[in-house]
Amino acid sequence: MKFSLLILLSFSMIFSFGYLSNASQQKSYAAGNPDSNFFPATLNPLRDNTGLDGEQWNNIMMLVNKPEQDDLNWIDFYGYCEDIDDDRGYTIVLFGATTGGSNDTGPDGPDLFKAYDAAKGASNPSVKGALARIGVKGSMKGKILEINESEESFCRKIGNLQDDPEWREAMWKTFYNIYIKYRGEQARNRGFNSALTIGSFVDTALNHGATGGSESLQGLLSKSGSSTDEKTFMTKFYKERTKIVDTNEYNSPPNGKNRVKQWSNLLNMGETDLKNADSAVLQVTDWELQ
Repeated sequence: MKFSLLILLSFSMIFSFGYLSNASQQKSYAAGNPDSNFFPATLNPLRDNTGLDGEQWNNIMMLVNKPEQDDLNWIDFYGYCEDIDDDRGYTIVLFGATTGGSNDTGPDGPDLFKAYDAAKGASNPSVKGALARIGVKGSMKGKILEINESEESFCRKIGNLQDDPEWREAMWKTFYNIYIKYRGEQARNRGFNSALTIGSFVDTALNHGATGGSESLQGLLSKSGSSTDEKTFMTKFYKERTKIVDTNEYNSPPNGKNRVKQWSNLLNMGETDLKNADSAVLQVTDWELQ
């Protein structure tokens, strides 16, 4: 009897410890001041240009990073670099800038490198200047940035930029100019100003492209009707995105549908401002990337 009770107590302690450890790990994503995840040089323009604060952008970035890296700690990916064999060249930094290839003839990576050269003080910023600063062997071939060294070597050099303040500044400026600005305009043009809608549009543009074909953000918006009621419009938008999100290498099924569900579930939960939404964000991101 005593032996059985000892086993039961031991099991209870192990279970409790595991539960508490998991809860503590989840809580760490939202602990502290979200503003500390941003440099003032990046957060202040984001506030001014989008009307969203550090807490809201922190939640948006967690929602974006979950399907990209299966990780809510998005600030760990400024130095991310990988060739994911999607014919877009190298994929780098937390918003997935690419160097370009047969499947991406208008990459955003060159803009990032040019912005980095500018942030470092170059009077005439260029991709060539940025590569020289980092020590990368490469050159522009038309709009494509060709890297002339091994993946291990190139990605190690990008990884070394993880804590470089000018690299982070350049990343956010590029992210804003290419993705966030247009998405914010599309939301405001429809009379929508919620953090959830702006974040949904940013995530879509990163995943499918901002403009161009019928599966880009622009194309999906054109299919989503003209309702001026934000919930009605976004419900239709999520429905249209779900149809194509797991096709054309956008995501590996069922990751795409789960990616969209994060946003649609928050809409249905009424968490549109993404304020005091720690538990809600953890709830909708509680799925396994496959």
